[in-house]
Amino acid sequence: MKNKWRILKILVTVVLFGFLLSFSLKRFNNAKMENVSINMNQTKTPVYFVDEKDIKDLVKQFNPTKKIGDVKIPELEKKINEIPFVDSANVYMNLNGNLNVDIKQRIPIFRLNKNGKDFYVDEKGVEFPISRNFSYPCMLVMGDVEASEYQELGQLVEKIDKDDFSKKYFIGIKKEKDNYNLLTSDGNYKVEIGDLDNIDFKVKGFKTFVEKYLVYQNPNKYKKISVKYNNQIVTTLNPYFKENDSILRNAPKIEIAKPEEKPTQLLASVPAKTETKKAEPKLESKKEIKKAEPKKSEAKKETSKPKKVEKKSEPKKTSEKKKETSSKSSSDKKKKAKVVVE
Repeated sequence: MKNKWRILKILVTVVLFGFLLSFSLKRFNNAKMENVSINMNQTKTPVYFVDEKDIKDLVKQFNPTKKIGDVKIPELEKKINEIPFVDSANVYMNLNGNLNVDIKQRIPIFRLNKNGKDFYVDEKGVEFPISRNFSYPCMLVMGDVEASEYQELGQLVEKIDKDDFSKKYFIGIKKEKDNYNLLTSDGNYKVEIGDLDNIDFKVKGFKTFVEKYLVYQNPNKYKKISVKYNNQIVTTLNPYFKENDSILRNAPKIEIAKPEEKPTQLLASVPAKTETKKAEPKLESKKEIKKAEPKKSEAKKETSKPKKVEKKSEPKKTSEKKKETSSKSSSDKKKKAKVVVE
């Protein structure tokens, strides 16, 4: 008999408890939802891609009556997770009738400009669009980067952000064909690192180059500094830098008219010297002709004693000689004229 009474008591208590629970649940479900609290999980650098107003609008869509029992929590949670800026979301209800929405937003590692489009990439390698309301300060990456390289590229960006030296110099990353280049804030040069392997060693090599050599140089002197080779640093000079004379001559946009004028002046002065050298022996020949003329006059005196017809012929010879000398001088002048024309 005692056992029967115990079983009966247990059954009565269970029925009463079930009745009270169902009554309280009905009352709870018919009650109005008093408050909606949205908790954004923030990190060291706050992110504001998701607006609380947008989340509250979603809650109203899934609960138009504003009753606790009409809230479709699983569907609401799924809808919030579909937002591209949300990494994860958790929706639950308190006993006080408050709806809680915990949201973890995506944190961009870098901003990628690919095929004319800009979007963010988080640490998991997931792409998500740019927000009109908020812009997150992060590394800018340009070029045709493949999705399989997102995580390695994100690791490179994290190493740059953690290192004070790298964070000071590197402001962007650009991919050209299969080579990655780090864009710098100091000067117009870029640092070529090749692939994404051995990043620590490559950055360390650039750091030693800066501390031991580049500090004492003008940063605009270089166009590219390559550290992709093992134990070797290759530099490319800037063709538009004034001190790089050897490159200036080959630069297409640099004026090179002035250095070309000097050799033309030298070429013009060379024939002038040759003219003076050629003229000197000609002047001596003229002097020799003048000295030879008095000898001819002496011959006249000797032949003047016998009066013969030869006296008349002598002046003809002299005249012929004069003509020859004049013709020679004229020919010499013509030769001189030819040299000047050349």
